[in-house]
Amino acid sequence: MNITAIQTFLAVVRCRNLNRAAEQLNVTQSAVTARLDTLEQALGAQLLVRSRKGATLTKAGFAFLEQAEVIARTWDNARARANLPRGVTRLFSFVCDPGLWTGLGQRWIDSIRRDHPETAIEIWSGLARDAETWLQSGMSDAALLPEPVIGAGIDHRDFAIDRLILVTTAPDVPWQSHYIYVDYGPLFRAQHAEAWPSDESAALAFSTPDWALDHMRRDGGAAYLPERIVRADIEARNLHPVADSVSFDRRLVLSWRKASADSFGFLAPSDPAVAAGGQQ
Repeated sequence: MNITAIQTFLAVVRCRNLNRAAEQLNVTQSAVTARLDTLEQALGAQLLVRSRKGATLTKAGFAFLEQAEVIARTWDNARARANLPRGVTRLFSFVCDPGLWTGLGQRWIDSIRRDHPETAIEIWSGLARDAETWLQSGMSDAALLPEPVIGAGIDHRDFAIDRLILVTTAPDVPWQSHYIYVDYGPLFRAQHAEAWPSDESAALAFSTPDWALDHMRRDGGAAYLPERIVRADIEARNLHPVADSVSFDRRLVLSWRKASADSFGFLAPSDPAVAAGGQQ
């Protein structure tokens, strides 16, 4: 099976059109068609319905899509490891939940870069399902998520406790009138409903705290946000903690491939308090 054919298949899926995929890959449409024919013949299944209007996945195409992405990522990872910059001897591939990067994942990676200059680092944004696939396939070495990745060959430890506090841009206005809901998952939803039982719902919701904070800086509002990302705004008096409001703590977990542990000693807890769930 040809990696170029798989990459071409993924390009067509992204573009939904053979012509646009050909332009993106800088090849002719006939080359795209030939590569797709070769891939479908090798798999013994039709992956795409092709027409002048575009290209859509068949049932077999949907089934193959996730594996194609894994194969392409594995190839990119192997190429990166084989072409490390001078003075660099290894590549650390890290997956971070997009809501955990600012002030947490970023700080940890900065410390690794400072203490391990021989290590190149690639950082991928991903949620639990992505991280599980990438860790188990060997494409990535570790993942920072709100929950552990469970599986053969995977280990994990508590990384930090993330404190969520209610902040507002207008301390003299009832926060409920301009409340923005940030969804941190099922546990937070249950805790939030218990703390603030109400039939009212927020008029605006985000799945990522950084986006909610960016909106509040522009247009104002109130929301539960990680203390780590609002500390500077509170000190600058751009944001204000809501008096007498309840805060929520959520456990964050670092998961990693056991096979990576020998190469990357920083995966093991350096502080017993961290291993027990203390603040990273």
